[in-house]
Amino acid sequence: MIKSMTGFGRAESVTEARKITVEIKSVNHRYLDLSIKMPRKFNFFEVAVRNLMKTYMQRGKVDVFISYEDYTLSNAAVKYNKELAQEYLTYLNQMAEEFGIENDIRVSTLSRYPEVLSMEEHSMDEDEIWSELEVVIREACDKFVSTREREGEHLKNDLIQKLTALNEKVSQVEEASPAVVEAYRQKLETKVHELLEDVQIEESRIAAEVIMFSDKICNDEETVRLHSHIKGMEKMLLENEGIGRKLDFMAQEMNREANTILSKSNDLTVSNIAIDLKTEIEKIREQIQNIE
Repeated sequence: MIKSMTGFGRAESVTEARKITVEIKSVNHRYLDLSIKMPRKFNFFEVAVRNLMKTYMQRGKVDVFISYEDYTLSNAAVKYNKELAQEYLTYLNQMAEEFGIENDIRVSTLSRYPEVLSMEEHSMDEDEIWSELEVVIREACDKFVSTREREGEHLKNDLIQKLTALNEKVSQVEEASPAVVEAYRQKLETKVHELLEDVQIEESRIAAEVIMFSDKICNDEETVRLHSHIKGMEKMLLENEGIGRKLDFMAQEMNREANTILSKSNDLTVSNIAIDLKTEIEKIREQIQNIE
């Protein structure tokens, strides 16, 4: 299924012990650019998170936000630094003696000195945390992919409509070309007769000139390739995924054929159709930029 490169997904897990939230959003990008923001205590999971997410996406600038709340106190404890408290107290007593002032230090005051009392976190059970985190990430990724697929379906339908319109323009070029040659033949005959008046000129000479002109403006190869590219693009849209780069390359090739038709044309009607071709191809290419 075709996927858009824009998407959003969010999931969370809440237990008595903790709450884990994962949020994913993405925009267009030429390659896969993963930006993961999470608590420092989860840093050792980054490689696993990155590898897991790569199984759900191929392209796009993807921002991942992971938050964590601990509802228990079992993973933290108060640490008392007796040696540092003793050093503080020694210097405070020394100051009282040297300056002749009352030492009014109390336990509550001393405990607030830096690092006398501190919170120390116990080590986490990595396997337990990862088992919960992985489930939340997968749920968020599933929702993220679903939004990409829904948007991708809209893009596919729009592109198929645009390709149908483009195919009609190519057919218009094919229909207009014989008329251009015939108009040139008539114009050439009229001009020759005006110049030569009553002098007869061989029909074969006029025919040869018309053939040379026809070869010069012939765009059969370009229109055949355009029809082929259109069919190929429609087939890819209906069957494949992860085709954004291939479609972009095909759009470039289609634009090259349209440019060639425009450069060969010396007829206003064909030139206008060729300009319309280029306009439609550009619209198609803009939409392709949104496909993964």
